[in-house]
Amino acid sequence: MNQRPIEDYALLGDLHTAALVSREGAVEWLCLPRFDSPACFAALLHDDRAGVWQLGPAEGGPATRRGYVGDSLILASEWETDEGAVRVLDFMPPRDGAADLVRIVEGLRGRVPMRTCLRPRFDYGSVRPWVRNVDGRFDAVAGPDAVWLTTPVEVSTEGIAEFTVAEGERVPFVLTYHASYKERPDPADAEKALEHTEQFWAEWIGRCRYDGRWPVAVRRALITLKALTYEPTGGILAAPTTSLPEQLGGERNWDYRYCWLRDATFTLQALVGTGYPDEARAWREWLVRAAAGDPAELQVLYGLDGSRRVPESTVDWLDGYAGSTPVRIGNAAAGQIQLDVWGEALDGLHLVREAGLPVTHSAWDLQRGLLDFLEGHWDQPDRSLWEVRGEPQHFVHSKVMAWAGIDRAVRTVERHRLDGPVDRWRALRDRIHEEVCREGFDADRNTFTQFYGSRGLDAALLLIPRVGFLPGSDPRVRGTVDAVRKELSHDGFVHRFDPEADPGPGGLHGGEGAFLPCSFWLADALHGTGRTEEATEVFERMLGVRNDVGLLSEEYDVAAGRQLGNMPQAFSMVGLVNTARHLDGAETTTNATGRQQGLRHDV
Repeated sequence: MNQRPIEDYALLGDLHTAALVSREGAVEWLCLPRFDSPACFAALLHDDRAGVWQLGPAEGGPATRRGYVGDSLILASEWETDEGAVRVLDFMPPRDGAADLVRIVEGLRGRVPMRTCLRPRFDYGSVRPWVRNVDGRFDAVAGPDAVWLTTPVEVSTEGIAEFTVAEGERVPFVLTYHASYKERPDPADAEKALEHTEQFWAEWIGRCRYDGRWPVAVRRALITLKALTYEPTGGILAAPTTSLPEQLGGERNWDYRYCWLRDATFTLQALVGTGYPDEARAWREWLVRAAAGDPAELQVLYGLDGSRRVPESTVDWLDGYAGSTPVRIGNAAAGQIQLDVWGEALDGLHLVREAGLPVTHSAWDLQRGLLDFLEGHWDQPDRSLWEVRGEPQHFVHSKVMAWAGIDRAVRTVERHRLDGPVDRWRALRDRIHEEVCREGFDADRNTFTQFYGSRGLDAALLLIPRVGFLPGSDPRVRGTVDAVRKELSHDGFVHRFDPEADPGPGGLHGGEGAFLPCSFWLADALHGTGRTEEATEVFERMLGVRNDVGLLSEEYDVAAGRQLGNMPQAFSMVGLVNTARHLDGAETTTNATGRQQGLRHDV
C-alpha cells in the first residue's frame, strides 16, 4: 500500500498527459496516451504491482536533492552515495507524434551502481502485458496498448537492469507508447529531446509578463497550469490524478482528470493577466464547442475534448492511496445542476473579450443562450460549487454568480455595442442583488450565509467583492470575511464549509482538509477590505506549504502538516497566481454599478 506523502511527487508532462515521480525516482502514475486514459503506472493508488518504473542508485533511498531545471518541466534528481554522485533527468518532450517518457542518467562523481525496474501494467494495474525482447529492446503489449524501451543498457524481460555510471557518462532511457495496432513510431533521441524540451519551456515562460514580488512561485505555477492543458483542444483539466483522498483512509476520493468550467475560468484569469492570450483563445473555442446545444444542458465538467459523458465507476482491485477507497474513474458531478457554472462561463467569456480577443458571433450566441437559461432559472435551488449531493438549496454563491453572469452581459452590451435586451437585464441584475442581500444576509451576525435561511458559512462568500457584487469597503463584506475567518479558518487555512453539517457527495461522512484555493480567496478578500499586511501573511503561509518543487495539491491537513487530494491541483496553482497579482496591485475591482473601487474585478 502506498504511504509516501502526496507532496513527495513531482510532475512531468507533454501537454497530452502527465506523470508523477517520487523522491525515490519511481514513476508511480502515468496515463497513456492522454490524461484521462487508463493508467499504465498506478502504484500511486496501490503498490508496485499496479505498475511502476523505478530508476536510481542500487542502494535505493530518496534523492539527496531535486528540482526542475530552470523554468522548465525537466526534473533533476541527485543522489550522493558512498561510491559517488549521480543525477537523473526526467521529462516528457512536448508531444509531436509519439508519446515518450525520457530518463537520462548522468554520472557526476565516482562510479555509482544503478538499478532500474520497469513494470508496466495496463488498465489501472489490471492487465499484465506480454513482454518480449525485440532486437535487444524491452517490448510490452496487451490489447490496444504497447510500450517499448530504448536504451543501451540490457534490460531483462522482467524489466530489470543493473549497470554502473561513471563521472561524465550519460545513459539514456526512452519509454515510447503507441497503439498496438498501429505502425510503431520512431522513439525520441534522448539528447535532442532534452534540448527541444528546454527550448520549448524557455520560450513559453519567456512570454510571462509577471514582474511582482514572487516571480519564482508564480512562474512555477504558470508552468504547471500549462502542463495541465490538453493541447489538442485547449481544455484545462483540474488535476492529472484520480482518487487521491481528501481524508487519509476516507471515502472522499474523486476523479479530477476532466475540465471543470469553474476551474478553467479562474485559470483564464491567471493566464490572461500574465500574458497568455493564446491559451485564453483556445479555452474559449473549447468552451463554445463543449457547451454547444441546449444551454439548459450546460454541465459542471466535460471531458478533455468536450465530451459530455464521464460516467462514474469504481476500480475495486486497487487498494487506494494509503488505503483510501474506493478508487473512482469518471465523475457523477457532471450530471448536477450548479447554477454558478452559468455565471462562471459568462464571466470567462467576458474575460477573454475584455482581454482584447476578437469578438466571435458564436461566442456571443452562446452567451445569449446561457443568459436565457439564467433568466428563467436563477431563482431555483441547486447544489452549489461544492457539488453537495444532499438536498438542493438556495446557495448564496450560486445567486451571486447568476448576478455576475447578468452583469457581464449588461457590460458587454454597454462597452462592445452587441445586441441584447439590456434594460431587461439591468432590471434582473438589480432584482437578484436585492434578493441576495435580503434573503442571504444575517443582519444579527453581520454576515452572508451559505444558503437562504442557513446559519452556516461558506468560503465561497469570500468571492463576493472579487466578482464585484459588493465592494470590499461595504460593512457586510467586512463582516462576512471576519465570520469566515473566525469559523472556517485555522492559521489562515480555510475549510470550504463544515463537512459534518452536510455529508457531501454520496451522503459520505468524515472530515477533509483545508481547501487551499479558499485560503487564497481569504488573502484576496483581506486585501480587498484594506488589510493588505494580513493578506500577505496568509499568502506567504500558503507558499510555505508547497512541496520542494513548488506544487500544491487540493487540500492541506493542518494538524499533520500534509497535502491532501489530487495533485497538482489547477485550482490551487491558479489561486497562487491570481493572489500574487492582487497583492502586487495588478488589478482593480468593479462594484455593482460598474464604478471603480480600488481593486479591479478579475474580468
